[in-house]
Amino acid sequence: MKTQEWGALKPVVLCADDFAVNASASRGIAQLAAMGRISATSAMVLSPRWSQDVALLQDLRGRIDVGLHLDWTSEFAEASGHGLSLGKAMLKAVLGGFDQATARDVIECQLEAFEACWQAPPDYVDGHQHVQQFAGIREALVQALDRRYGASQLKPYLRISRAPPALADLKSRVISVMGADALELIAAHAGITGAGALLGIYDFTGDEARYAGLMAGWLRAAPPLSIIMCHPALKAEAGDVIGAARAQEFAYLSGADFPEALAMAGVQLARFQVRDDKLKSAGE
Repeated sequence: MKTQEWGALKPVVLCADDFAVNASASRGIAQLAAMGRISATSAMVLSPRWSQDVALLQDLRGRIDVGLHLDWTSEFAEASGHGLSLGKAMLKAVLGGFDQATARDVIECQLEAFEACWQAPPDYVDGHQHVQQFAGIREALVQALDRRYGASQLKPYLRISRAPPALADLKSRVISVMGADALELIAAHAGITGAGALLGIYDFTGDEARYAGLMAGWLRAAPPLSIIMCHPALKAEAGDVIGAARAQEFAYLSGADFPEALAMAGVQLARFQVRDDKLKSAGE
C-alpha cells in the first residue's frame, strides 16, 4: 500500500460502526461523513434497512471507506437463522470454535448482500462485537476473502481488534484475546492487510463531556493508520441499548469541539486504503 505524505499530521481512521442498524444511525453516519467528521463506516447487511439506507452513502463513494460489519450476534443474525447471543458466541469460540464450512457459508452470504447493494467489494471487513476474530469464523473469513478477491490488486483489509498497550483495559484485553493475534497471522499469510490497532473501546456510559475526554485520549494515543471506532446516531431509538451513547457521540462528533480536538492531537482523518492505491484524507 502506498502512502501519502502527511507532514506533521498523523493519519487515523475514524470508523462509524453499525450503519443500517436503525434509521437514526444511518442518517447520522451519513451526515458525519458528508461533514468530513468520519472516514469509514461498517454496514450491517442483514438489517432490512441496508437495501434502502445504502442510498445515503452513494454520494460519499470514494470519500470514505465502506466495509462489511460481519454479524453473528445481533437480532438480524438471529432472524437469519445463525445468530447467537454474544456470551454463547464467545463460549462457542473458546470451546473448539465455529464450524468453518458453516461459517464460510454465512460469510459468503453477507458478502453477497453487501455487493448486491453497493455494487463493489467492501473496502474492509470488521465484525459486530468483534466476531471477525472468533475461532472458526476468522479462518473462514480469510478463506472467503482470498477466494473472492485473491486476484485483486487491493484486497479488503481487516480490522484487528487490539488496543494499543497503553489503553489495554479489561474490556479491550478480553476483545483481543478472542483472536486478534491469530486473525492477524492467518491474514498475513493470505496477503490480506490487517489494521492492527483499535481504539474507541469503552462502556458506553457517561455524558458528552466524558466522551469528549475519551476521544481526546484516543486521538493522542492512536498510532498512524490505526482505527478509532464510534457508534453515532442522530437520536436514541426505542429498544437500542446503547441509544443514549449513540446520540451523545453524534452530538460531539458533529459539533465545534471535535475539529479542535483533531488539531490539538495533530490528527488528519483518513481512509486506510482505496482502490486507486492512494491514501486520501476524509472529505477529499
